[in-house]
Amino acid sequence: MSNGMDTAFLSGVEQGRSDAASGVSVRIEKLNKFFGDNHVLTDIDLDIKAGETFSIIGPSGTGKSILLRHIIRLETPDSGQIYVNGQKLFENGSPAPLTCRSSMVFQSSALFNSLTVAENVGLWLREHRVRPEERIREIISEKLAIVGLAGKEGLRTSELSGGMKKRVAIARSLAMEPELVLYDEPTAELDPVTTDELAETIMSLRDKSGNTTIIVTHDLNFALYLSDRIAMMHQGRIIEVGTPAGIRASSNPLVQRFISTTTKGINKV
Repeated sequence: MSNGMDTAFLSGVEQGRSDAASGVSVRIEKLNKFFGDNHVLTDIDLDIKAGETFSIIGPSGTGKSILLRHIIRLETPDSGQIYVNGQKLFENGSPAPLTCRSSMVFQSSALFNSLTVAENVGLWLREHRVRPEERIREIISEKLAIVGLAGKEGLRTSELSGGMKKRVAIARSLAMEPELVLYDEPTAELDPVTTDELAETIMSLRDKSGNTTIIVTHDLNFALYLSDRIAMMHQGRIIEVGTPAGIRASSNPLVQRFISTTTKGINKV
């Protein structure tokens, strides 16, 4: 049973590598994607460092989530290439085999309603039979404790708040010991307090694990708070890359318009 959340880079555990995760570099070169006549990604170039927390921002419909789906190999580019630690993600129009581990936390959290919290978190481990059952139960408890949900193993999805669902999804992701974690609109439908708590959780996980984190979000304040660097997309293109301070100080009118709209709630220009 699988819902497509863990489709990439699974071989590291099977090869007996230790539980410790570390970051990987991600390089994107001249990536293009069409859906019919719609050119949704145009000549995307990005260089993300190992261990970096990197956010991709921009209004809805700019191609952010589609780009993320290419990095997790749920989409295949029409041209261009993505490299993880120097290894190609695609060969001859298909995903290439790799030895890195990656996981994605979807906007909807993608939890199974029929499973308990513990069963959701341990799903990938049990599907791939990479650990004995006793160790799987230990890992589930460890990861839930990390995201502040110790003792919640027996709860059902229907009993969870939106913020708790996000934390369970993150714990499930961490159970894979990924070197690359991707978040698609993690603050969607969360209130400001829960958003702050989620930001602190993501930052704490980054500091403890050293993995590479890529976040797609339209929440500018969230991105500015926890990112090492930020890329802004507009109409399928990367128009600016920089540190949070650099993005704030950008002279690009499209970047300034986005900042003005997101921080003031209205654009008066």
